[in-house]
Amino acid sequence: MTSPGLRERKKQAMRAALSQAAWALMLDQGLQAVSPDSVAAIVGVSGRTFRNYFFSVEEAIVEASIRHVESLAEAVRGRPADEPVWDVLTAVLPDIVATMVSSRADVAMVLRAGRENPSILAAHLTSIDRTSWQLTQAIAERMGTDPERDLPTRLLAAAAGMTVRMSLEVWSAGDGSRCLSDVVRAGLGQLRAGIPQGGTTMTG
Repeated sequence: MTSPGLRERKKQAMRAALSQAAWALMLDQGLQAVSPDSVAAIVGVSGRTFRNYFFSVEEAIVEASIRHVESLAEAVRGRPADEPVWDVLTAVLPDIVATMVSSRADVAMVLRAGRENPSILAAHLTSIDRTSWQLTQAIAERMGTDPERDLPTRLLAAAAGMTVRMSLEVWSAGDGSRCLSDVVRAGLGQLRAGIPQGGTTMTG
């Protein structure tokens, strides 16, 4: 694989900087404070530069979470070749998810923003589709399957992604007695063992 040139690396760095600024500004001051100009000012560029990279502030905010999932796919690829897929997911998902957030309050605010703001929700759904495909490909490489045609591969990737989302929701609504990585790990374990028909109680 050819490494990107200097110009492309600069573009990637600028996109990442703008995305991170939008994310941080939303967490610090709320979604209403995030605009192309306010984000650009943090990075030290013009609002026009922001618009060259993103169609909307919602896209920039969601982009920050996409980079974490990209690192997850690479972590899956980096595990030992003979390690079972479930063990791989249990080894990499909890810790990587824990690095994505800074506090329960931040997670709750992001989830609330997605429920209350259609544009955030739309951008988030687009990112889910993109990142789910990356994880599907990484899992398919380990399983030796076709990521487009193999249903178990796609179900496994989708289930892993949904486990992360539900773990974040449960953890953000909990009392903080358990760390996020433990909640994700427990969720994966429950999914692997099978969901009891009568349900079970798991708190954050």
